[in-house]
Amino acid sequence: MDRLKLKAVLGSHSHVQAAKSGALRSDLFDLDFIEYTPTNTAFKPMVREQAFDVCEMAIVTYLMAKAHGKPLVLLPATMLGRFQHSYALYNPARGMLGPSDLEGKRVGIRSFTTTTGAWIRGILANDYGVNLDKIKWVTFEDPHVAEYVDTAERAPKDKKVLQMLLDGEVDAVLGETSNDPRLKTLFPDPAAEAAKWYARRGVVPVNHLVVVTGKLAKSRPDVVAGVYDLLKRNKEQVGPAAMPDLVPFGTEANRKPLELIVDYAFQQALIPRRYAVEELYDETTRGLN
Repeated sequence: MDRLKLKAVLGSHSHVQAAKSGALRSDLFDLDFIEYTPTNTAFKPMVREQAFDVCEMAIVTYLMAKAHGKPLVLLPATMLGRFQHSYALYNPARGMLGPSDLEGKRVGIRSFTTTTGAWIRGILANDYGVNLDKIKWVTFEDPHVAEYVDTAERAPKDKKVLQMLLDGEVDAVLGETSNDPRLKTLFPDPAAEAAKWYARRGVVPVNHLVVVTGKLAKSRPDVVAGVYDLLKRNKEQVGPAAMPDLVPFGTEANRKPLELIVDYAFQQALIPRRYAVEELYDETTRGLN
């Protein structure tokens, strides 16, 4: 069969550098990489137009795309995973604030549907008893999935989320970090909180995985399996993963993270029902490990 040329978007991660440089290749296809900085700016054209054959994608964006029938298929290849506790900030000059103090407060977030936001809201609701409906959300961007209606307050176009926090126009922000000494993390010791959370949950919070178009998945399942194999070989070439492995590969390694983010996304009304992990894949990608 003809050797395919696939349009691809992946971030600058150490575990994909050999694939991106061409040092690692497949016998079936070539990857034509298109750079998007930051990588999340590629998610909207992938969801709305299937603009690439292979694309890194935030998992909540994928779940919402699936809910709205977008022709995308998930690969169990994590590109970015991280503990989320350091991605919530407040301004101590305006009073001390902890994770249990957000009800009735104004909280800024880039887009209500960001995956980091969904993870942190899930942590706040399920580990700290916060009623998310009692928070006044302020957003700055449209969701990647056009069909989702954002009912949160929209910040004026000229406003930046961290400046609004410094100016006291919001009480806290989610999904951001900052070296500004005037700001503090909402969780007093994020690393310790993350360690406790991991000990309790046994889950690595995955942010970005990889998707392919439904068209490619249907026409060339061998190529889809080959894309996964190439990415897995690249990861293995980088060396043994740290523990816990923040970029798990394989359907079983990603099962618990996916079950939990599906749960959180459903709780937050981002998706209409809880999907079984098997539903997130197709016949080819369901068996990848």
